[in-house]
Amino acid sequence: MRILITGVAGFIGFHVALAALKRGDSVVGIDNLNDYYDPSLKKDRLRELNSVKKDKETKFKFIKGDIANLESLKECFDQKMDRVINLAAQAGVRKSLEDPHIYVRSNLVGFVNILEECRYNKIEHLTYASTSSVYGLNGSLPFSEKHIADHPIQLYAATKRSNELLAHSYSHLFSLPTTGLRFFTVYGPWGRPDMALFIFVKNILENRPIKVFNEGNHSRDFTYIDDIVKGILSSSDEPAKPNDLWDPNQPDPSSSSSPFRILNIGNGKKVNLENYISEIEQNLGKKAIKEYLPLQPGDVTDSLSDISKISEEIGYKSTVSYKEGVAKFIAWYKDYYEKNT
Repeated sequence: MRILITGVAGFIGFHVALAALKRGDSVVGIDNLNDYYDPSLKKDRLRELNSVKKDKETKFKFIKGDIANLESLKECFDQKMDRVINLAAQAGVRKSLEDPHIYVRSNLVGFVNILEECRYNKIEHLTYASTSSVYGLNGSLPFSEKHIADHPIQLYAATKRSNELLAHSYSHLFSLPTTGLRFFTVYGPWGRPDMALFIFVKNILENRPIKVFNEGNHSRDFTYIDDIVKGILSSSDEPAKPNDLWDPNQPDPSSSSSPFRILNIGNGKKVNLENYISEIEQNLGKKAIKEYLPLQPGDVTDSLSDISKISEEIGYKSTVSYKEGVAKFIAWYKDYYEKNT
């Protein structure tokens, strides 16, 4: 299998590419290596991918480029790909409040470019990253794909919801099979330095305060990276199909009469933020200095995934508890930064 993975030097893209190579797929990866966070971490991820033992049929090719640049993307599709996993995006809620234009360029222009290339290159299946943030003002937990997701509360979520709508139009018009995966708070080794776990561990070790928003009254569905990777590859391996039972008079927003589907991918368990911090403290053997602050603009207080649909359709199971996941991340963090300081 030849798979194009966009955002291959990013946190999730790297892990998906690593797993794909280890199981014998050939991977073409594209990434613009931007400076949203330290590019050296991205370059180290690429070094890991290049070090994977490969047989004659398994190859990894990296193309430095931007999915919003059609010429860069065409170079990837010239490699004759079977499937595409789109994990390239401008991430982060805070930055979208400051610089919306880069979100439009990457998450909208870039995504349309991918859809067009998939269309003209007869790609078997496009799997792409969406986000639990699309649920926005929805207060009904757990979040289900059958819920309406049309009230996002920040631009990042709005661009991701737009991706889902654009994907459906291509599934309908051109019979392009598409699967959108709504990720719930992904964490683990090689994670993004702007994510809470990374910041908390770094600041506690350096005896600096950690910012605890909404006075600590948050809960999240923390999902370990290994579970996410298994879900992505399993979804990619089973292309979306038309739902023969889809009723236009009672439309299910997670499927269609076209080869289109939306799936939640999470842990299916809600963890209070204070409990999460306590687990970090226990693993580090150090107490956090906490700075309690109000809820940030664009944040939701709670998230929890209903993962029954992805479990039924592809046999997905979340196997890593947040306690096990936090311990694994801290072990990686200490090892990585001891080697790189």
